[in-house]
Amino acid sequence: MRPRSSAYIAGIYEHPGRSIETDSLATVYLDIVAGVLADAGLTIDDVDGFHTSMTPGSMVSLADTLGLRNARHFDGTDLGGATYVSSIATAARAIQAGDASIVLVVMAGLPRRGMFNRAAPGPHAIYEQAHGSTLVAQYALAARRHMAMHGTTREDLAHIKVASSYHASFNPHAMLQQRVTIEEVLEQPPIAEPLHRMDCCVVSDGGGAFLVVNEEVARSLGRPLVGIIGHGETTRNWSNGRPDLTLTGAAETGPRAFAEAGITPSDVDYASIYDSFTVTVLLTLEDLGFCAKGDGGRFVRDGALMSPNGVLPLNTDGGGLSNNHPDMRGGMIRTIEAVRQLRGDAHPELQVPSCELAVVHGSGFSLGSRAMSATSVLVRES
Repeated sequence: MRPRSSAYIAGIYEHPGRSIETDSLATVYLDIVAGVLADAGLTIDDVDGFHTSMTPGSMVSLADTLGLRNARHFDGTDLGGATYVSSIATAARAIQAGDASIVLVVMAGLPRRGMFNRAAPGPHAIYEQAHGSTLVAQYALAARRHMAMHGTTREDLAHIKVASSYHASFNPHAMLQQRVTIEEVLEQPPIAEPLHRMDCCVVSDGGGAFLVVNEEVARSLGRPLVGIIGHGETTRNWSNGRPDLTLTGAAETGPRAFAEAGITPSDVDYASIYDSFTVTVLLTLEDLGFCAKGDGGRFVRDGALMSPNGVLPLNTDGGGLSNNHPDMRGGMIRTIEAVRQLRGDAHPELQVPSCELAVVHGSGFSLGSRAMSATSVLVRES
């Protein structure tokens, strides 16, 4: 039996900008917060909780800029691409504990102008970088290992990009709106074999926000109820140089989130999965349990991820591969699109029929060395 929700996502907003040339970062934050409050029908004075991934000093300044006067709960955790999926549960726990009734979760960045949050390098960095290790190379190692173990091909990875581009073609704000073919993906120049240009996410400006509220507030707003019913988090470590390159933290967070929600992967109607690279999606699908380990290549073929008729519609806004990837923290936009699908507000051509259950997954840092993972299960309630 599914648990009853005690916290809900009641407002969402995604900034339409992808390359913002004139606005300041503060202006982008203000626009996003105005948008999410308008979507929920609330004001800044209603907000009593605040989550964002920033240094403490910057967080205080941002709270002042936004006019947050009544906040009594704060969180500035940074888990890279998993950050804002983690925030779903962190905010829900604050609601459940009575520490807040309306939590604003917001992020913004202008990386195309050099303004974004960068995680401080860990103590390992100087050793790995001395040997030429880069982020994309670490993901490429994971892809190459999966190919060697399971016969996965570049064509399999290309199916993920093709689905992404199909969805983005319906999104007027997407950075890359042109549909592409398998052949076009394969023809792109290599970045780190076997990953080529279209296997890599875009870099965009912008951001987004969502509001997590208690049941009383959620029901008072008169909007579709999107409840939070399951969550899991973990870290995947280097294992003293002997990691399984094909295993992600989703192998732990998925089963934990599904068990808490009282569901199985086969119950899920829609998936929002962080797609920093095509291989990120393929490995995550396996580890969340949507297919067996090693079967990801076969699972994604022939339109399986395309909405509305695919086996598992995925990232119907175009995802990080085609739509946007602000501040290198894609969990925010993945959450927003999952809520759209559950509300029935996705693009009409891509809306999943009778969408009731959605899973959101974020992964942070590098699959090839060390990473954070967070999975949340969301449900549409009556």
